[in-house]
Amino acid sequence: MSFVPLLTADQFSSVDQSTLTKGVDAYGQVLNTWAAIGNSPGLLATYLPFLRQLNGPGALEERVKELVAVRVAVLNHCRYTTSHRYTSALAKGVGPDDLTAIAKGELERFTERERLALQLAEEMTISLPMVPVGRGTTGVSASVRDDVQRVFDAAQRVELVMCISIWNALSRFHRVMALDLDMPAPPALVEDQL
Repeated sequence: MSFVPLLTADQFSSVDQSTLTKGVDAYGQVLNTWAAIGNSPGLLATYLPFLRQLNGPGALEERVKELVAVRVAVLNHCRYTTSHRYTSALAKGVGPDDLTAIAKGELERFTERERLALQLAEEMTISLPMVPVGRGTTGVSASVRDDVQRVFDAAQRVELVMCISIWNALSRFHRVMALDLDMPAPPALVEDQL
């Protein structure tokens, strides 16, 4: 059962209606995450355009964005986010075998850029919350940070860290909200990692 009431389209604030209409036009329904967010008027109108900007074309290739989003969702054991990110990654051309490997943490098959992005995603998701400032200012290992800085330019690093951060936030939001799936469930080999 959801942590908050899930709004129907007519229950959203007028400030969110335009954004909601665009979302429904794109997905054919009010997604449960939007229905939860709608309880805070004006938040959807800010959230959805930001997410579209971050996940869309930019300095960082979309494939890398999709890979890290799936990895973060799985590491946070969030079925709802994993179903969304898995569906999105497939739609953007990421193959099921790559997605299963990401879920299992089997990174050997990926390019250096992809592996580094996935390693950073894992450190930001698992290690960072456990590393006090006195042991590491950034919360991630110097070697991964240095390698990411070597391989990605400044704009790409900003998008990468923001992408990892937003999917950490959203997968935790979705998990606590206890949202039912509104996209296809991930395949069993991915679900087993949740």
